[in-house]
Amino acid sequence: MSQPKGGKGDGKGGKSTGGKKSGGKAKGSARSRKAGLTFPVGRTNRLLRQNRYASRIGKAAPVYLAAVLEYLVAELLELAGNASRDNMKKRINPRFLTLAIRNDEELNKLLAGVTIASGGVLPNIQQILLKKKGKGGKHSQEL
Repeated sequence: MSQPKGGKGDGKGGKSTGGKKSGGKAKGSARSRKAGLTFPVGRTNRLLRQNRYASRIGKAAPVYLAAVLEYLVAELLELAGNASRDNMKKRINPRFLTLAIRNDEELNKLLAGVTIASGGVLPNIQQILLKKKGKGGKHSQEL
């Protein structure tokens, strides 16, 4: 069995010997690439370890967490992009994020306690406050 070139043997740790390749676009980390993710698996792993969420963290935990975070962000950006397109805007601002979250049942449940700065609220007028049309065209008010 041959060993990989330029590494420390098994390729399971240690510092990498190379930095960004000159002349080409820098690729993502190896674990993100292997998992087919955009979110950084290495950074997720580092943050899980630094913040001491658990004393032991498995190999698959940061990959799974990065995949879940990437899915949530993609879902939120898609809904916010649709909201911005509905309002004929090209940029997603906090208002569109709020509209996307509050109009989606599952995201609203997940982010129920979250307040987005400059997000506003959903437009809502209580039915009791709207004018009622009575018989004869006059507005009847009962106390």
